Amino acid sequence: MVDTEELTFDAAGLIPAVVQQYDTREVLMVGWMNAEAVRRTAESGRSTFWSRSRQEYWVKGETSGNRQHVKQILVDCDADTLLVLVDQEGPACHTGTRSCFEHGEFEVKA
Repeated sequence: MVDTEELTFDAAGLIPAVVQQYDTREVLMVGWMNAEAVRRTAESGRSTFWSRSRQEYWVKGETSGNRQHVKQILVDCDADTLLVLVDQEGPACHTGTRSCFEHGEFEVKA
């Protein structure tokens, strides 16, 4: 098991958290967490993030009802990114789509 002292936070004290549906591995969104948000997420089982624009904590689904029930939090090899596996209720994106990654794509020329 890892604790927050082992994580590598950026200069602002944040770490990116990629959120995936636990059973399908569909990427739903990316949020930012500080050490307290990581602790709150682990203890409550609800995705808790730090809002860089509002400078406050927010729990996914607290106002929309589109909750994320956390199943597992994985740490990458450099301990500077989290993978949060959740069971998503409703859309994950604030625009109302299932995933925040439905806006478009870049053409890749191989």
